[in-house]
This record gives sequence, structure tokens and C-alpha cells, in this order.
Amino acid sequence: MSIFRDGLLTGRVAFVTGGGSGIGAGIAKGLAAQGAKVGLLGRRPEMLEAVASEIRAGGGTALPTPADVREYAEVESAIERVARELGGLHILVNSAAGNFVSPAATLSANGFKAVVGIDLLGTFNACRAAFAHLSKEGGSIVNISAPQAFVPTPAQVHVGAAKAGIEKLTRDLALEWGAANIRVNSVVPGPTENTEGMRRLAPSDPQIQAEMKKHVPLGRWGSIEEISDAVLFLVSPAASYITATTLIVDGGTSLVTRGHMGGFEI
Repeated sequence: MSIFRDGLLTGRVAFVTGGGSGIGAGIAKGLAAQGAKVGLLGRRPEMLEAVASEIRAGGGTALPTPADVREYAEVESAIERVARELGGLHILVNSAAGNFVSPAATLSANGFKAVVGIDLLGTFNACRAAFAHLSKEGGSIVNISAPQAFVPTPAQVHVGAAKAGIEKLTRDLALEWGAANIRVNSVVPGPTENTEGMRRLAPSDPQIQAEMKKHVPLGRWGSIEEISDAVLFLVSPAASYITATTLIVDGGTSLVTRGHMGGFEI
């Protein structure tokens, strides 16, 4: 059950990259539940259609637009289609991301490039392609970041570099695009249950997971809905004077340093 009043985003159009699964799908569903028409971008059409079908079943409007965030022309075409068919664009959420565990000493150049391409270049591509539409009536961009942007983390140098870039991009765009009445913020999810990131990065052993949760000040993993609610707040009228802000939604995880990352102890 949402903590927000119903219909908060009625009349608004949102575009969510990485909208076919995990946090991105949860965000898309959360925006749609509050009345937004939602465009979904991802590389796997069947996953986008599954999310869109769920949104439609709940009475919402969703348009799948398969594309690769690393290819500007594809992203631009997808955004143009969403704006044309759904009636403009007011909200952009950049949730597309790639990750895997690899020590820096064995990380390939292609592996580094792949993550930076999806996370950082993909975020820029969507922001740049959306600018003309968002500037018509004013709008909101939320970039999904990660604690690796701030907290040195073993086997995550590629992700840390990409997410740190997203944090800087967020602030620079907020500075430049404020005059166009576009707000730009970021959300930093901590360990979030039922996501591909947790399946890849957290040990599967229940005892190790229980030990890890002891080092989270709130004592548990977060939920996709809690991340979605944070995004919903930032794109809502309640945050109309908030820009260039990073909202950390991690239960306090970034305050401590002990834990595991894909089998590497930190």
C-alpha cells in the first residue's frame, strides 16, 4: 500500500530505463500506480512487456520501448515515441545498470567499459535525449546511483567509477538545467531484497546474510517499494524545491564498512 495520496501523478508521463526488472520495474509500477503514464526501456522486449502488462492490469498505461541505453539514437527514438504516443514527458528515471564482481587486477578493459557504458553513458544519453521534452513544461530527473560511488568497495572499481560519474553528472545537470525548470536528483539504494544486484553481489549462504544484516543499522535489507517511494517523493510536488540532492536509501549501510561483496570481505 502506497504512503502517498492516490492520483499524485495524474496527467504526467514518465520514462524509466531499466524498467524491465528489479528496482526499475518497481519504480515504473509505483509511478503508474499514482496515475503516471509510463514508458519502459530495456534490451529484453519480453521483460518490458511483462511489466507493461502488469501495469495495464492495474488500470494504468505503459508503453514498452526496447532499446540499448548505450546507443544514443535508440534512446532518442524511444523517448520521442513515448512523448508522441503518451502526450509529452515530465519525469525521467535512469535505472539501467550493469554489475558483476571482479577484483581490479583481473578486471578486463571491456568489462570496465561495459559497466561505464550502461550506467554512466546510458544515463547521459537518456538525460540528453529527454531535455527538449522536459524543458517544455519543467520536469524531474532521478538517477539511480549506488553506495559504491562513495564507499571504497573491493571488486567493484568499475561500478564505483560509473556511479561516481553519475553523481557528478547529476549535480552538473541540476546546475545547468535549473533555468529550464528541470530538477535533477539521485537515489542511492542500499542492499535491496529481490533484486538481481543482491543475487549477484550478496553471498547466498543464509548465515552470512544474517551476519551481514547485523551490520545494517536498521537490521534488514530494503525493499523495492521503499526505493520506489523515495523516487516518487523526488518527482512529486512535495520535492518541488529540491535539486542536486542525493537521497541515500540504505538503512544506514553506508555508515559502516564491514560486510561482504560477492565473497570478498570488506
